[in-house]
Amino acid sequence: MEKLTVGPIVGYTTPDHTRIFVRGGPDNRDIVFAGIRHRKAGTQQWSAGVYSRLSETYDMADTLVLNGLSANTQYEYQAGWFTTTSHDHTTETVKQIALRWPSTIYQFRSASPKRDREHRYIVGSCRYLRLTLNVPSRPDLGDKIFNTIYDLKGTGPLDAVLMVGDQVYVDDLNIVAPDRSYADISRKYRAAFSQPHISQLMSSTPTYMILDDHEIEDNWPANRSNGDETLYRNAIHAYEIFQCSHGPAHDLLANGRINRRPKNYWYTFADGDTDWFVMDCRTERVLTGTDTRMIGVAQENALYKWLINSTAKVKFIVSSVMFMPDRRSHGDDGWKAFAAQRHRILETIRSNAIKNVIFVSGDIHGSLTCKLTHSTDPNFVIHGIVSSPLCNTKLLPYAQRSNLILDAPLASNNKGHYSPTMTSGMVSEDNFACVTLNGQQLKVEFYSPKGKLLQSAKIELK
Repeated sequence: MEKLTVGPIVGYTTPDHTRIFVRGGPDNRDIVFAGIRHRKAGTQQWSAGVYSRLSETYDMADTLVLNGLSANTQYEYQAGWFTTTSHDHTTETVKQIALRWPSTIYQFRSASPKRDREHRYIVGSCRYLRLTLNVPSRPDLGDKIFNTIYDLKGTGPLDAVLMVGDQVYVDDLNIVAPDRSYADISRKYRAAFSQPHISQLMSSTPTYMILDDHEIEDNWPANRSNGDETLYRNAIHAYEIFQCSHGPAHDLLANGRINRRPKNYWYTFADGDTDWFVMDCRTERVLTGTDTRMIGVAQENALYKWLINSTAKVKFIVSSVMFMPDRRSHGDDGWKAFAAQRHRILETIRSNAIKNVIFVSGDIHGSLTCKLTHSTDPNFVIHGIVSSPLCNTKLLPYAQRSNLILDAPLASNNKGHYSPTMTSGMVSEDNFACVTLNGQQLKVEFYSPKGKLLQSAKIELK
């Protein structure tokens, strides 16, 4: 067996199953398979293995599912790809082949169903990886931060990493040589996800992703032109393969595999005392007419149902685009341009007295925490965590506090107005957030790529 060309990436993980992304290599003559075998840490007997026949249709990649896990248990696994000259082999018959597995042994922990425990998550977005002649130039600049994140595992378990947008910049060369082909776009994904430190982190920690505009094009779809159909088709295909495939958006089939065709890109998942709703803020936008929308009708209705029915202590809503406060510029790309829909969401939370709602965002190349209160409802408060960027480019400025609208209501109607307030300073450098839930307190810490604590804030829960 050969070492994977990208991955493994541990994705959606529950107490009894996990999804792991694998990518092999093409072969013009023989059939290509990928496989994973696993065992509980500290034991000797490997499982029979789970296999997939890889196809160029999905860029020689797939997500393999390990079912029947024990909750809150450390596992070891090996993964690789191989070829066979027999075109009759199936995912069952290859189990009989005597394979020499790659020597690397990876580890992950299945999720804990316990609610009253400490939860710890990493949040980040906007990771720029510069390519020169299709080769990463100074990739260490965009990779070193993941080594710092991995080192945090030494101070306690990480429940998950949330990458909330712009994991790649498909449009980084738009001015001189715009990428439109699938080959060019997938090359960026392969480069971004195969750097050593991010590979080490994702091979051992459940990682959840959602796209933002740069997975397609800056300020998508407002900047969409008539010639962008091919760009969108190729960019979305790459997104489905490299980011969406190992997450909860794909249904699990009766045969234990994932359905390769997701119905939508937004998704939910639960982890102990936290529930997560990860919104798709890009592909369902309606920009014209009387009913403009950031998210589609079905997604909006699903969000309301989820909010009202959730019994988790904390309800995290991921919006790749910053939900609050508004920016003084670039308003047409943010929630300010979809004020009616945002107000419906706020009124749903307030009228149903839903507590401990936290919006998690990226996008603005600055990090902060904030809260939103209501002028006539003293019981209403929601909080925001913004974490961006993991790695900036010199072509883009960092956000400053002065870029935000903090001296005017976010929204108003005859029942009162919603006012934003920052609850931390602005972090205007590369960083990530570590979010820790412990008892009735949520602690948010922003760290530099070298592990320096830049800002911290505490959110008291109700």
